[in-house]
Amino acid sequence: MKAERLRKVPLFEGLSDHDYKHLEQWTDEVSVPANKHLVHQGAYPHEFMVIEAGTADVEHDGTHLADLGPGDFFGEMALLLNVPRTATVKATSEITLVVMHERNFRAMEEEIPIVASRIHRILEERKAKAAEQGIET
Repeated sequence: MKAERLRKVPLFEGLSDHDYKHLEQWTDEVSVPANKHLVHQGAYPHEFMVIEAGTADVEHDGTHLADLGPGDFFGEMALLLNVPRTATVKATSEITLVVMHERNFRAMEEEIPIVASRIHRILEERKAKAAEQGIET
């Protein structure tokens, strides 16, 4: 995915040109139609996704947890905690995703710690919210 577009994604804001060159190599753009399941609860993780455009719905055991839109991301929890997916995410509109496969996600954690720290901060918030809702992570 081109750096010009990655610069507009809040998670990747304010990085160096060098970092954007890495991200270009590590990310792919994927367009998906509405109503398509993007990740399935219980499945083993292989990628991390950021919504560039469109919307999605997050469910755990059939219960609605959140609505996601541009700039939101998902898939980090299963990758970082090395557990199966804790929720199902379904596109509620046509959606464009920035997709990073696990190997590249690990490289990003090492090479661009500011992005990794942003992801970890959100992960902690999500874990706390899940605990309040009685969801095990």
